[in-house]
Amino acid sequence: MMRRGVLGAMLGAVAVWFGRGAAARPAVSAAPIPYPLVTVPGSQALATWERLRREGKGWPVVIGDDEALAMIGENFADEAGQSPEAALAAAAKIILPGALEKHFAQEYGADAEVPEAGDWPATTEGLVSGLSVASDILTGKPFERVHILLLPTSDGSEAPAYLRWGGWNACPPAALHVAVLRSWKQRYGAELVGLSGDVIDLRVTKRPATRAEAMALAREQYFYCSDIVDQGTTSLPPLAAGLMDSDWWFFWWD
Repeated sequence: MMRRGVLGAMLGAVAVWFGRGAAARPAVSAAPIPYPLVTVPGSQALATWERLRREGKGWPVVIGDDEALAMIGENFADEAGQSPEAALAAAAKIILPGALEKHFAQEYGADAEVPEAGDWPATTEGLVSGLSVASDILTGKPFERVHILLLPTSDGSEAPAYLRWGGWNACPPAALHVAVLRSWKQRYGAELVGLSGDVIDLRVTKRPATRAEAMALAREQYFYCSDIVDQGTTSLPPLAAGLMDSDWWFFWWD
């Protein structure tokens, strides 16, 4: 399934719900998304996420701007799509890393190689990220307004299931996202903070301690999201170095 469809009608609906220049408005649902929504200036997105996280009334997910919200809404247009319950049940049966490597082979062929060769970078400047979905990726400026959804779970690893997210282009299906995020949560304290139409932002509490561990994790992340290397770092060492120097992980599917 291609991600970018006709968004005009949905963007118009978003404008009706929120109005231009709207301040924070909690507990408003943007149809057809069935979850409470908070809208804030992009500059306040992370602080608001942290507050909502502490309040414990559901898992907050920073979605991004109006376009990103509309793209998420497209996931709910098909009533026959996989339910959160079905995705979570499927995730519980997934065995890693085999399932992740199998998905990669299905997308790119059994003979596809991982571009590991390369020198360890002298600096990680430009390789580390923060909360990307709250800002314009071209200018770096925070969006005028950013939407945060509150999902009915205490585990951010389950967000792709509740948002019916994945299964387009080379992006893994929701159940595989959940399984991978649960594994990274257990090993690295990874928490899902942002999820837009085609981007995931994770924040971790534990970084890989050695270059060998970082390289193994970078290889795992390549199987999960090859675009971060193929259209980004070009080899694994720069990705691994960034994992050792930052609490933020960025994933993007074209």
